[in-house]
Amino acid sequence: MVVSINIKTRLCEIMELTLKIENKAGLHARPAALFAKSASAFTSTIMLVKGEKSVNAKSIIGIMGLGVKQGDNLLLKVEGPDAEEAATALEELVANNFGEG
Repeated sequence: MVVSINIKTRLCEIMELTLKIENKAGLHARPAALFAKSASAFTSTIMLVKGEKSVNAKSIIGIMGLGVKQGDNLLLKVEGPDAEEAATALEELVANNFGEG
């Protein structure tokens, strides 16, 4: 289930959506690195939330520290001028199972 909130102001967009991780190994090193690298391509502030933990999505160590397993839901929070593009790109990365088939 994907829930999207999109708030636009003149200088900033805020996007929130839920990502379901279907990858068998969860967010292990390779997909965490891909996610962080993709997130780093955008100027927006990008956070991943799992339960009570919130981490910078541009940090591989932060992502791996969430301990994300197959079937987990993450809240993606994106705030900045390119929030919509960032959220779309990261949602597609997860939907394509990080290229792992």
